[in-house]
Amino acid sequence: MSAMAKKAKNFKKSKTGVYVSLATTAFGAISVAKQAKLARNDHDMLRLIDSAVSAAAIVTGLAILYRELKRLGDDDVLLG
Repeated sequence: MSAMAKKAKNFKKSKTGVYVSLATTAFGAISVAKQAKLARNDHDMLRLIDSAVSAAAIVTGLAILYRELKRLGDDDVLLG
């Protein structure tokens, strides 16, 4: 494994890496919300179902990231 790959792997498991993952997941939530709004306006049930499934995946991803932050022992104010 190259040095760059090791750094990337370690970053992914760091607190900073988890925060970056949280931010990108939140950005994805904005996209899903826009998709749901367009689907409701167009009365497109299939796209509405797709956005609901995507939203469920985002919620699950955020829960996993939250668990990872707790595992890392972060005492951030946001985590209560």
